[in-house]
Amino acid sequence: MEQIQNRTFDEIAVGDTASLVRTLTYRDIEVFAVMSGDVNPMHVDAAFAKSDHFHQVVAHGMWGGSLISTLLGTQLPGPGTIYLDQSLRFVRPVLLGDTVTVSVTVKEKNDAKKRLLLDCRATNQNGDDVIVGLAEVIAPTEKITRPRVQLPEIDMHPVARRYERLIEMTQGLEPLRVAVVHPVDTPSLLGAVEAQRAGLIVPVLVGPESKIRAAAAQASVDLSAYEIVATEHSDAAAAAAVAMARSGKVEALMKGALHTDELMRAVVHPVRGLRTARRISHVYAVDAPDYPRALLVTDAAINIYPTLTDKRDIIQNAIDLAHALGIEQPRVAILSAVETVTESIRSTLDAAALCKMAERGQITGGILDGPLAFDNAVSAEAAKTKGIVSPVAGRADIFVVPDLEAGNMLAKQLEYLARAHVAGIVLGARVPIILTSRADKTLARLGSCAIGLLMARHRAAVLPILSSGDAA
Repeated sequence: MEQIQNRTFDEIAVGDTASLVRTLTYRDIEVFAVMSGDVNPMHVDAAFAKSDHFHQVVAHGMWGGSLISTLLGTQLPGPGTIYLDQSLRFVRPVLLGDTVTVSVTVKEKNDAKKRLLLDCRATNQNGDDVIVGLAEVIAPTEKITRPRVQLPEIDMHPVARRYERLIEMTQGLEPLRVAVVHPVDTPSLLGAVEAQRAGLIVPVLVGPESKIRAAAAQASVDLSAYEIVATEHSDAAAAAAVAMARSGKVEALMKGALHTDELMRAVVHPVRGLRTARRISHVYAVDAPDYPRALLVTDAAINIYPTLTDKRDIIQNAIDLAHALGIEQPRVAILSAVETVTESIRSTLDAAALCKMAERGQITGGILDGPLAFDNAVSAEAAKTKGIVSPVAGRADIFVVPDLEAGNMLAKQLEYLARAHVAGIVLGARVPIILTSRADKTLARLGSCAIGLLMARHRAAVLPILSSGDAA
């Protein structure tokens, strides 16, 4: 095992030197930005950097400074060194691809205090100085030899890149006119404002006007450009928004600061609601960084214990959404606890029946398989180990859960344990219903709005060739 060893104060002479060489990559910049929290766009935003002083991405200044610290702590003097002072002057930027040689040289020794003053210098591949400075340290007086610690690999996953691609897919589409229902708190109001600024929606704010304006004041939002439809309370806001959708005044609904069941009561009203011949269902569009594709989880918010017929519509709604998102033939995994049809587990019987329904044309547009346990749905290796031959196993786009409890727990586990972002939408009504949560981050809210816009425009394009009973 490689050892790391210091040089004690008595072993060091004026003029002693140590150096290291590094070539700057974009990964170095990303790792340093993640570690430090410094997301100055001149370092991490290539488009911005082109218009900045150096016209390209440059390293954080302290990236080079950290290499000096590396030398002092690992080579000269090495382990046991106490850092006291550091001055740095940044002479030139370090550019992507630059090879930097960093060196420290002992300039002075203070025998009484066991202190060293070291010249510090970093040069690029052309020999030009990029950093110069001085460091003062207390050198160790005892010899230290230790095995070099093996650092873990850093696995960098872009955050919500799939949502960014969804938003890019909406470029050129007319923004969706959306009734934002009861946006009386800062998160729900800002979610609508951010989506409007991104060109995704034209929000109509529906709810108690005084509360909406109070939320706007708290968030420093100017409401002069927004239409407000005043109602007395949240129930009235839901009813008014649904009426606007029925009359064609808005193209979608967006949940604000009210409970989902309160909004959905108005949506499913038998006379004044937005029901179609299709069962209404919910889909989570999940961006899980460790999964190689976007995945859709359904149903996790509307149908508590869906029947076989309900599941038929739940799957068809999800397939239609996948088509709107550009997945031409989505693979649908019907999940259960096991991958064999078992009489005592209802979800396995439903899975077998749903696959047969797909064979007979009762579900169209996707490739179905089930029952599949979750590991088989996401891992081709797990499926192979169990001897499962399936066009869906390990490559599923849509995960159909047995019931709402399973779906909700699956989505939340992915979000909180697997660093996933989740965006919710309700389908099967006359218009898409963007179902955000107060805990949603900005990209998740924008992702939900982008999905609603893509679904609405896709539906408008295919509606002429669908019968009224098939319209989603």
